[in-house]
Amino acid sequence: MNKKSILFLLSAIFLATAYYIDQNKSVFETETAQSKSIVENGNENSDGEIATGSNWAMAPSSTTGAVVYHDNYVLSYSEDHEQAEWVFYELKGANVNKGNYKRPYFISDPKVKTKSADYRNYKNSGYDRGHLCPAGDMNFSKEAFDDTFYTSNISPQKNDFNSGVWNRLEQKTRYWSQKYQDIYVVTGGILRDNLKTIGSEKVSVPNYFYKILIDKTNGNYKMIAFLVPHDNSKRPLYEFVVSVDEIEKMTGIDFFPALPDSIENDLEKRSDYKAWSF
Repeated sequence: MNKKSILFLLSAIFLATAYYIDQNKSVFETETAQSKSIVENGNENSDGEIATGSNWAMAPSSTTGAVVYHDNYVLSYSEDHEQAEWVFYELKGANVNKGNYKRPYFISDPKVKTKSADYRNYKNSGYDRGHLCPAGDMNFSKEAFDDTFYTSNISPQKNDFNSGVWNRLEQKTRYWSQKYQDIYVVTGGILRDNLKTIGSEKVSVPNYFYKILIDKTNGNYKMIAFLVPHDNSKRPLYEFVVSVDEIEKMTGIDFFPALPDSIENDLEKRSDYKAWSF
């Protein structure tokens, strides 16, 4: 093949390649946008694998990028505070109070790349190992129950808070899951700079804890949020109701990015206990 033929062949290859790229540009752009959306919406786990569970489509955004998927709940881990900034799960009323299992030991979460805090940080600290996703919400199977005992799913809580007002809210949440059949739950502590810490790994002690619930019955969404100071209280639960917008401002988390904006914006500005509990 002479020089002129080689140049002609190279030119033909170049033109064909350019045409192919131009014809498929929209496909490439769509795939890139879809991949970006998946990561931004927190549907990629800490191993870089896309979670397949449809339940996780409703999960909050992550401010840390360390999203960890377990079989029955998902969390966003904050290494700076050695706990989850949020834990998200679906709570079906039909699954409540199904089993009675022996409590296992707390262990570090093997799916947290930076390693979750050692349970011994809590020893002699004066604080309980407070569940974010309660073991009582996952007692429909031994495996689900045991998975709540990862240290990524706990936060330091005062005993009278953990067994008092916070326990009342957890029990009420289970009641609502039975009343409405199926709800989504997001729970965490308000994590900020300069919080008190415990243990050698400096596990942060939140001053407030929040719980957000969302229900979709007959195609109609409703939502409620609780912001509870980290002290025991005899006050009725409705006095802790706030808007989701308020908790978003405190945390920087977008809690329900998968909802259409018109629905999300309307629900997240509300703080109506009666509209939720009717």
